Amino acid sequence: MSGTYKGCEGGGGSAGSVEAERELLERYRAAGQGQVLCCLDQLDANRRTAFLDQLGAVDLDQLARFTAEMKAGRPVATLDLARLEPPRFIPLPATPGGVRKRNRAIRAGEELLRAGQAAALVVAGGQGTRLGHEGPKGTFPVGPVSGCSLFEWHLSKVLATRRRYGARIPILILTSRVNHEQTAAYLERHGWFGLPHEDVLLFQQGLLPAVDREGRLLLAAPDSLAWSPDGHGGSLSALHREGILDQLEARGILHLFYFQVDNPLVRVLEPEFLGHHLLAGSQMSSKFVSKRDASEKVGVFARAGRRLGVVEYSDLPDELATARDEQGELLYRAGNVAIHVLEVAFIRELTEGGLKLPIHCASKAVPYLDENGRRVEPEGKNCVKFETFVFDALPRARRTVVVEASRAEEFSPVKNATGVDSPETTRADLLRLFRGWIEAAGFEVGAEDAVLEISPLFAQDREEFQARVRKAGQICGERLYLA
Repeated sequence: MSGTYKGCEGGGGSAGSVEAERELLERYRAAGQGQVLCCLDQLDANRRTAFLDQLGAVDLDQLARFTAEMKAGRPVATLDLARLEPPRFIPLPATPGGVRKRNRAIRAGEELLRAGQAAALVVAGGQGTRLGHEGPKGTFPVGPVSGCSLFEWHLSKVLATRRRYGARIPILILTSRVNHEQTAAYLERHGWFGLPHEDVLLFQQGLLPAVDREGRLLLAAPDSLAWSPDGHGGSLSALHREGILDQLEARGILHLFYFQVDNPLVRVLEPEFLGHHLLAGSQMSSKFVSKRDASEKVGVFARAGRRLGVVEYSDLPDELATARDEQGELLYRAGNVAIHVLEVAFIRELTEGGLKLPIHCASKAVPYLDENGRRVEPEGKNCVKFETFVFDALPRARRTVVVEASRAEEFSPVKNATGVDSPETTRADLLRLFRGWIEAAGFEVGAEDAVLEISPLFAQDREEFQARVRKAGQICGERLYLA
């Protein structure tokens, strides 16, 4: 949302600024949003100017469209559920033909990486609060032996890829208003984990104003609206807004590998996935893992006609969620794990003139100031926050490809303090993965409770691990930890 009010330095009173302020306030009153002006006369000059700048950053016409859709109660539907069918996808290689297709994709992806035409994009705007961790979630420790953080884990994968292919490959890190400074300070303190500072690009997620159920803007404080992050789809508009698309294009980078910070198993910049994307001429490609069962709360890939998209688990009718094919597999089992490759040109197309993604609504309980400036603690969900989802770009892509991945090898997010998708389950999955690599290379691990860790700087997959230890003739070397 672009600003339309520009205050004067120190709250000065030129005729132009006075007229601009008068026009801004009249627009708010005419839009039925005058309640947010209740504390304006209590603010000193600097706080008044800063607050008016906030108001000027809100696109009131866009807000009116959002609230009209919200009050109409129309659910976001990127696909016609009446025409829904399972997606076509590239399965895990299980036949000679599948292996040949995989090898072609690997060669194509490796050529792309050697040419320096890819970059990584990690979404890392969250805090570790749900994990009982103070600070950005990316600083949460996941290394079973080293205790290294999610950030170190992922940046090490980018560093290893740069070394392997001799290319300057950057990583883009999406932060948020609540963790941007902490993230930047953490990475700088750790020397960007071996990457050149100029190739670690931090940029902030955007914000959208929150409203009540009548579409009225809420005041969080006398000098601030209630804001909320604009969703992971906002990462695309932030790339445009912060000028990063221009930087990527100037460097000849054509494709972005997108993933979320909480999944340490993701194969960052994996050549095979990049290659499938290239060979299909895809504008946006996605990975999936098979759902554990019909009740798993994860969106699924599906198709309606020629359009691919993701249907949220809450929108998928029970009869479809539980339907099975002739082999007894769930018909809609392709679970979205937030791993994508996007063409930079496609992102430009989506964001030129404003982000072209649908808006989703989420109800929350948010304290606010009433029209008399008194703080109100709501008893229930009083607020609607607007957000966008990156997977909603799929139906807009002219060409897409979906690739199957192994859950055991590529997906184990750290989301909850206990239970499913917790530090405990992620640790167990990492130990199981490393044990599998070592045993496949012909070595015995021994104790069932052995604690193992193979750094991405030593090997990023089973094949690379086998090649490294066969060359050495033993398990040894830098960044291989056994305890």
